[in-house]
Amino acid sequence: MYTTRSGGVSDAPYDSLNLGDHVGDDLVHVAANRVIFQQAIGAHPVFLNQVHSTQVVPLDATTPDGTVADACLTDQPGLACTVMVADCLPVLFTTADGHRVAAAHAGWRGLAGQGDMGILEATVKHMQANAMQANNILAWLGPCIGPQVFEVGDEVRAAFTTSDSQAAECFKPLTPGKWLADLAALARLRLRALGIRQIYGNDSSPPWCTVGNASRFFSYRRDCVTGRFCASIWLER
Repeated sequence: MYTTRSGGVSDAPYDSLNLGDHVGDDLVHVAANRVIFQQAIGAHPVFLNQVHSTQVVPLDATTPDGTVADACLTDQPGLACTVMVADCLPVLFTTADGHRVAAAHAGWRGLAGQGDMGILEATVKHMQANAMQANNILAWLGPCIGPQVFEVGDEVRAAFTTSDSQAAECFKPLTPGKWLADLAALARLRLRALGIRQIYGNDSSPPWCTVGNASRFFSYRRDCVTGRFCASIWLER
């Protein structure tokens, strides 16, 4: 599931369900919002310190908030794998048997990674313990900055197309040296390359765009000073 910006206690420009404690909001309000969120889902969310890396951490009952990683996974009921976003792409995973779940924070840097190893590849690698096959993993893509407004430079395009020529289809020319990038399409491309065929959620259409839906989503690209919403997945107790 993912939150919207509604339903919390934070004041503008963090109004109102800001879950990020690193964006300048009153920490008392953030703590209250996290309690609201935890009560709503009936599970314990672990909030990571996300740094646009390919680091994946397993969660257990002792994992503290602020653990440095951009993805997490667990097979323990009651722990919510959680990532915070405000334009980057949240990706949630589950095994078909429902025994393991994961969440990944995929900005363009983490998505591209190094060579063939980005944050999605690293997450799936961790999920494939005990010979789990990729075709037994389901993925869901959440809201992110859309291809109508995600302007990037040549260096971003090269980070993807150098290792995969098909990625060029996810970039549309804008002006010399500038491109419109489809972050969700790049994620779908990389997931399919891993053998994952059951991919749901963000189809790159305008309703999924964080920038274009100000009443629903926080967006750093749009507002600079803003809150964070989150995407979470957990196993029922």
